[in-house]
Order: sequence, then structure tokens, then C-alpha cells
Amino acid sequence: MDLRNVVFAIALSFAVLFGWSVIFETPQIEEQKKLEQTQGSQKTGNKNTDAPSVNIEKERVLNISRDDAIRSVKRVYFENENVKGSISLKGFLIDDILFKKYNTEVNSDEKVKYLNPSETNDGYFVETGWAASNTTKMPLPTKNSIWKVVGNNKLSVGNPVTAEWNNKSGLIFRKKIELDEKFLFKVTQEVQNNSSQRVELYPYAQITRNQDPDVVDFYILHEGFIGVFDEDLQEEGYDDIKEKKKEYSAGEGWLGITDKYWLTALVPEKNQPFKGEFTYKNGFKANYIQNKPVVIQPSGSGISESKVFIAAKEVKVIDGYAKTEGINKFDLTIDWGWFYFFTKPLFFIMNYLFELTKNFGIAIVLVTAAVRLLFFPLANYSFRSMAKMKILQPELLRLKELHKEDKVKLQQEMMALYKREKVNPLSGCLPILIQIPFFFAIYKMLFISLEMRHQPFFGWIKDLSAQDPTSIFNFFGLIPWDPPSFLIIGAWPIMMGATMYLQQKLNPTPPDPIQAKIFMFFPLFLTIILAPFPSGLVVYWTINNILTIAQQWVIYRSTTVKTK
Repeated sequence: MDLRNVVFAIALSFAVLFGWSVIFETPQIEEQKKLEQTQGSQKTGNKNTDAPSVNIEKERVLNISRDDAIRSVKRVYFENENVKGSISLKGFLIDDILFKKYNTEVNSDEKVKYLNPSETNDGYFVETGWAASNTTKMPLPTKNSIWKVVGNNKLSVGNPVTAEWNNKSGLIFRKKIELDEKFLFKVTQEVQNNSSQRVELYPYAQITRNQDPDVVDFYILHEGFIGVFDEDLQEEGYDDIKEKKKEYSAGEGWLGITDKYWLTALVPEKNQPFKGEFTYKNGFKANYIQNKPVVIQPSGSGISESKVFIAAKEVKVIDGYAKTEGINKFDLTIDWGWFYFFTKPLFFIMNYLFELTKNFGIAIVLVTAAVRLLFFPLANYSFRSMAKMKILQPELLRLKELHKEDKVKLQQEMMALYKREKVNPLSGCLPILIQIPFFFAIYKMLFISLEMRHQPFFGWIKDLSAQDPTSIFNFFGLIPWDPPSFLIIGAWPIMMGATMYLQQKLNPTPPDPIQAKIFMFFPLFLTIILAPFPSGLVVYWTINNILTIAQQWVIYRSTTVKTK
């Protein structure tokens, strides 16, 4: 096997997969099927048919601004060191939150606003409540019910807020919401039964998103519905749920909606089996309802607790919640991918280097150097073999010309030459194959990490998670013209392509002229394909190329063969 063919096939496969995802949009799914066609949904575990479905109301979404919607109803305001926002007293919905530490753009002071009131086109909110079976006819609060604050009306760390709603038929509903110093809301629902009849109610919580958001739409990153039901991780895209709702029954777990950097998640009460659902009807909805009812006797009360996370997906914070709150596999809200066991430790190494250097770009360079050092012996073995193959090329061409009519004799002479010079044509394959998981792990870590977002390097790179903003087509800003997006091929991608070309010149030239021409254009092809990628990845690849060239050059200079 020719090492060049192996490298070419692997690199071309990467390029085609990456390029297709970047350049082409995925085809649109057909219009949503009728509700009757979606009843055959996926089920896991033993479904409890006694629990009612979460009430999904039909409501016309009003096209009003976010600010007008917030001002239109009375609210409870909250703030801690990470978030700021408000809770609508209409439905007691969490529908307004701002992440204080994250800006919308690199050069903007505007903070990321994540949730939106239900009356807006892009409404995105969390509700909690109670559902009843057909045997209970008591009025229950809905997301249109007006709640009344009891006592403290400003939610902060250590200062919970309680609101109540009276159904005028003997039931008083109360909700207490607590906020920690980061992103966790604890919701305690209580029902006081002043009637003369026994009541059975099922607690539920629901996330509603009126529209599917703009997503990265890249196969290595999941955005959409996510949940862990018992031990099973479930991930569903928005288009999948438009086609068909999904239902799951579990004894423990969590569920929610995830974006690249942000998360909304619900965690049911511990030791309470529940039914989870991802569905689309008048909006995308992720909800759960407890399988067993809370039984409330006359003159008695019933309580249910749940947790709501509206979070920036900071690794240490998410891992901390998974541990302190005992939430199984909650760290999977960050999409570490197939190479989890590489990617996550690599992140902690890079984050440690960032804390030392205060620059993620320098951390990338140091990690790249460390990876090269780790594979130094394997790379040496590979490069020595490639160096000898390059030196032996004239002799191989001579043997091919000498024995062009006798293929058997040619193979015998080539094998004798390899044996005499102690060259294994396959020796370069293993180091390349072993490094593939590390390449994907580094790429994945750079692509998904919130900690990398809006982190500068040097010079013109202000955000390592975004593409290089310069373009050769306006001479890197010297010409006052903004080229279209497909012509933004920046300085770092060009350096990457140049170093790849230099590295190619050190390798043996393919004997096939057509293959040689393909290899000649391959650096240009990858430069165009990788130009839209995060500049942090391009920095990694460029530095890796430079270190590889240096190692190859030293080895080639010191390599000799016996054949004259």
C-alpha cells in the first residue's frame, strides 16, 4: 500500500465531508404531517397510560417585539452574577433571561438574550404546572392564568419568590422559585386543598419554542432536542420532531433543548417515574409529566419539586451540576462526540494552558506541540520510511522500466530492494491512522467549546471560534470592498495551504502523472474548503504542518540508503 494513497484518501474524505456540510444546506423536510399520522411514536420502557398528556394549548402567536411583550404584563425580576431577567406573572413563565458574561458579537456590548415571551414570533419559555385525569374536573392554572406574588417580589440568590393562584373552587396553587448563583432554578409547586373532595394531580414541566432557530447544521454538532432517559441518551433534530413526536418513559433522567453554546433543560423530581415527550404542535415542545399522581386529601396539601436549567454550557459548571445535583450524564449536554474520552481531557488540558497563558491561541499552539511530541517516535518511524521511499524512487523507476514486461519479476525485485534497504511500504500507515482520533478530538473541542467563543489570538484574529475575517480578494482589507462569503479566504488558511504545499514537496512524488497533478492542487482545494472553519482549527493545522515539515526535513537530511 502506498502511504501517499492512504493519506490522500483520508484527507480527501475529510475534505469532502467537511466541504459538503459547509457549502450545501441539507434538504428541507416535507410539511408537517397531520396529528393522526404521528401517533406511532417511539417509546422506550414501560409506558404508564394512566398519566394524562401535558395540555398543549392552541394560541395565536402575536407579532410583537420582545420589549413590548415584557412590558405588557407584571413581572418578577431576578439577577445573580451570571444571569438577569424576569418571570411573567401571566402563567408564571420563565420567559426572559440574559447571560451577563456573553456578548452577541465580538465588537458589541449587547448581551445574549436567550428566552423570549410566548407572544413573540420567536417565543421561547419554560412553564410548570399540574395536569388532571378525566375524573378531576377542578379548574387548573394555565399559561394564561394571572398569578399573585406573596411576600418578596425580587428573586435573587438566597431570596426565593412565591406566587399563588386560586381556582375559586377550593384549590390554592403556589409556586416557589429559587435561584442559585449560576443557572439553576428550583421550582416547588404546592396545592392546598380546601375543598371537600379528594384530588389527584400530575405535575409537569414544559419548554416551548415557537420556531426552530438558525442552527450550525453541521454533522459533528447536535442542536435540538436532547434527553437522558434512565441510561439512554436521546437526540432529535427539529425536522425529525416535525415529522413525528417521540415519547419515552423512565424512572429517572432529564430532557431539554440544546443549542451550540446554550441549554434549556428540565429535571423531574427524584424517584418519581415520568413520561417525556418531544413534539411539535403550535411550536416545538419538550415536556415531562409524572406517571404517578400527587394525591391531595380534603384539608391537605401536595408538593412537587423540579429543576430548570437555563444555562451557558460552561464545562466546569455543567460538570458541577451533574455531580452536586446527582443528574446522570448531564455532562452530555455538551456534545463531546464519539471521541469523548479524548476530547474532554484535551479540553481540560487546553483550558489549563489558557489559565497559564491567558490566550487560547497560545494554548492551541502548545497543545499542537504536545501532540506532535506525543507522536514523535511514530512520526519518526513513518518519515524515515517515506524518506527512504523518496530516495529509492529512481531505483524503483529503473526496475519498472527494466521489468515492464514481467510483472512477477518486477514484484520480486521490488520486494528484494525493500528488504535490502529495510523499508516497509506500509510503515507510514499506522502513525497516520492512530492520529486520526486526535485530529477529530481537537477539531471537536475547538468547534463546540463555549470557552473558545470570542477568544482572540494575535493581530486580526478576534474570535478563534469564527473564521479568519480577512480575504485575499481584497488584499486583506487594503481594497475597500467586502467580498461575498465564499470569497473570504483569509491569511491563516493561505498559510495553512502554503505549509501543506511545502510538506507535500518533501514527500515522494507519486509515479502516476495524473495522481501527481491531483496532489499538486490538493493544498489549494483544502485551503478553499477549510477557509470558513474556525480560525482556531486553522491555526492548529498550520502549526502542526510547520512542526511536521521541520521534523521531516531533519529526518530526510540524515537518511541514507545502500543502493547507489
